Amino acid sequence: MDLIVKSRNGKISERQRNHIEQKLARLDRYLDSIGKVTVEHNEELRRNEGNVHRVQVTVVGDHGVLLRAERRAAELYAAIDEVYDTLQRQIERYKDKHWRRGKLRRQGGQIVEAMPEAAATVAADEEHRPRIVRTKEFQVKPMFSDEAVEQMELLGHNFFVFRDAETSKLNVLYRREDGNYGLIVPEVAE
Repeated sequence: MDLIVKSRNGKISERQRNHIEQKLARLDRYLDSIGKVTVEHNEELRRNEGNVHRVQVTVVGDHGVLLRAERRAAELYAAIDEVYDTLQRQIERYKDKHWRRGKLRRQGGQIVEAMPEAAATVAADEEHRPRIVRTKEFQVKPMFSDEAVEQMELLGHNFFVFRDAETSKLNVLYRREDGNYGLIVPEVAE
């Protein structure tokens, strides 16, 4: 597992880094194919809460598994513990959905398709799950990110898909919880 720790506006002590490494190394117990873990730490001053540590952890695993959790707490250690608990629940949910319910199984160290009787129980469970109820097609025209922000605001949406005029790549612009904007630039995995 490759661990990357980034801190935007504060320094992380050796003791804090060791705590992060020890805590997140335990995720291997739940998901054995973790390739890279990125920890982003930011110390913020919030009006009602005072000084707060924001920790965002992104876990990249095999088979395209991508998990992300973000927590805020007054202490860095508490934020790390909360993020760990959240990631543990996400991993259990992922494994329950893809491994235990019969979509994928391991036999002899290899991944195989589920048995037919397990697929029948999955079909019954899927009746109660959220599903895609609407598909929308639209033309994507090249524009710059500031134009995309204006367009998103005009539409009143929380996200907007557009083709970047400089790179010709599809991008996703979204509104963050803090009121700012985020930009997702997909890269093709090989």
